[in-house]
Amino acid sequence: MPPDYLDTKQLEAFVAVISIGSMTGAAKALGKSQPVITRLIQDLEQELGFPILHRNGPRIAPTEHGVAFFAQAELFLSGLRTISERARSIATARATPIEVASIPAIAASIVPLALSDLPADQFPDHVHLLSTSAENVVQAVVARTADIGIASLPLDNPGVDVHWVGEVPCVAVVAANDPLAGLDLLSAENLKGRRLIASANPYRLRMRIDKALAEHSIETGGIIDSNATYVSLALARSGLGVAIVESVTLTGLPIKDVVILPLAFHIPFYWGVITATGVPLPATVERLILSIERRAMDVPHFRRLKGMPPV
Repeated sequence: MPPDYLDTKQLEAFVAVISIGSMTGAAKALGKSQPVITRLIQDLEQELGFPILHRNGPRIAPTEHGVAFFAQAELFLSGLRTISERARSIATARATPIEVASIPAIAASIVPLALSDLPADQFPDHVHLLSTSAENVVQAVVARTADIGIASLPLDNPGVDVHWVGEVPCVAVVAANDPLAGLDLLSAENLKGRRLIASANPYRLRMRIDKALAEHSIETGGIIDSNATYVSLALARSGLGVAIVESVTLTGLPIKDVVILPLAFHIPFYWGVITATGVPLPATVERLILSIERRAMDVPHFRRLKGMPPV
């Protein structure tokens, strides 16, 4: 059984090895010898009770357990950095750092604009914007390593307060030279036999896309799963299929060599702004939450919901 607390040096070594890709590179980055890094990884595996690395001579790769554990280790170390930064800000009386965890769609579009709205004399010395999955956003907020979380829905966690929920419609994206590019509106019939590019997470947006296709009896010509809208855009730009994406990211990224088509049928994308339950919010955090809402109101077809949407 693993101990109650894992050694942070072991976690740092593991995260460095996975991030850089080699024991030698991790040793250089951490200022340690390679044998020390190797030993830290071995000790960590012994304490965890499962292997986290595949070894084939100088080549290494994370095991399936290692991939899952990496996300948790990275989140934990990020929390430690947050604690250190806040301790230093207390000692020097500087503005408290702000930690924002957000799904990529909002991190690449609305959050930068909202941050730019903060007064210069009140802007923190350090802002950490973590772009990650909705599940990791919720974990970061519950663990209090993030002051603000922005996650796609559904969301049901007693450890978070939902400040507000927004909705925008999904759109289709195709390459500029695609036969569908000349349409004013994309119907469900236009998707028959076409390869679809869509969100990979089966419990969030993908669930609504699949439901819409089923309601219109649409059989596609294959699927490419994508974990972020900007990845879907790149795939569509390469002519690999029709991307069905939320429309928020499109407001924050330069759109080139693709055509955005509104859908003749409705696929909603929902997201919410969350903070940890029962945690007093600094004035700067409250201002940022309000600014995120104001900037969201500028997104075409945005709608703020009064409650949680249906699953």
